Amino acid sequence: MTLSFDSARLTNPNLTPDHEAWREQMRRFVDREIMPFAAGWDEAGGLPDKLWRKASEVGMLGLGYPEKYGGLTDGIDIWHHNILNEELARPGVGGLAATLMVQSIGLPPVVNFASDAVRQSVVPQILDGSKCIALGITEPGGGSDVANITTTARREGDEWVINGSKTFITGGMRANWLSAAVRTGSAGADGVSMVLIPMDAEGVTRTALDRKQGWWCSDTATIYFDNVRVPVGNLIGAENQGFQVIMYNFNSERMMLAVGMEASARVCLEEAVAWAGQRRTFGKRLADHQVIRHKIVDMKQRINACQAYINHCSREIQAGNPNPGDIALLKIQCSQTMEFCAREAMQILGGIGYMRDNRVERIYREVRVNAIGGGSEEIMRDLASRQYRV
Repeated sequence: MTLSFDSARLTNPNLTPDHEAWREQMRRFVDREIMPFAAGWDEAGGLPDKLWRKASEVGMLGLGYPEKYGGLTDGIDIWHHNILNEELARPGVGGLAATLMVQSIGLPPVVNFASDAVRQSVVPQILDGSKCIALGITEPGGGSDVANITTTARREGDEWVINGSKTFITGGMRANWLSAAVRTGSAGADGVSMVLIPMDAEGVTRTALDRKQGWWCSDTATIYFDNVRVPVGNLIGAENQGFQVIMYNFNSERMMLAVGMEASARVCLEEAVAWAGQRRTFGKRLADHQVIRHKIVDMKQRINACQAYINHCSREIQAGNPNPGDIALLKIQCSQTMEFCAREAMQILGGIGYMRDNRVERIYREVRVNAIGGGSEEIMRDLASRQYRV
């Protein structure tokens, strides 16, 4: 059997030699700097600080950001981002990409909506790997209900005084800054703003959330704000217009998650095919049993559908016509496919799949965080129904 992570990828006519060179560069880095250590990092519950610097040196952190801040934009498109997210999924450690690349959700609000002074002081240090930034949206009292943010920011002279809390914040313990949603006005979406909070400000405290089902190496935190004072100039975008900033960020986050989930499903397929080709039962290989071959084909069928949908949404994004409804449905498609493939691969691997230090076992544990994070399947369906005016 020849199905592998690479051979199970459909031909994509949008990819150029430059894209393939980028894939080769990312693969060499992952194989050298991540693959031998990822399982150990997951067991240890964290990533080494030096990894951010190394990721910066090969262009991971700066991908798509303005060159004047140390980023890489010349010739960069959606396919470069997709390739990066595929390669980071290969180790089968979801918490790796979630934390190493958390700037991909925490930094865009700053780059796209903050003042030039804020950008100059923050962005270069994030892109060179010396500092970290996280995104603070979710609160203890609500997840996807962004319009009902309760953390408040009250203006006093030239400062915002912030009170409240955020939870399930990826990268929250390590972050030097937090791009946070706060309430500056009346109830509802029209009273939400975004503000950049220095995490060393007086009144900021944080608690690690380390008893997680999966993403063990991912830094996750609850963050508390007790009369935290932030300069007025740290406002990201216009006052009471933060909802638009948040929504602008969601499409790229969901695409990142979708691509990672599809790639994780291919990891499961690769592991299942390899095991089925070597494991013998009842006098023949597992792969020679029709029921096993059907499981593998069912996995490939769903993976094909995800790849085709990813390519469609990516082309629309590249053309400047992203459809939030399609991206929402894509996320559902990919989370369901990841779940299906993790289950079927676990069945094929049997007992060995239940053991730790196994890519399928790790991916199986991480299905739910992907189905919930960035907008749950239920919220995605509702968003799509409204987008299509059902």
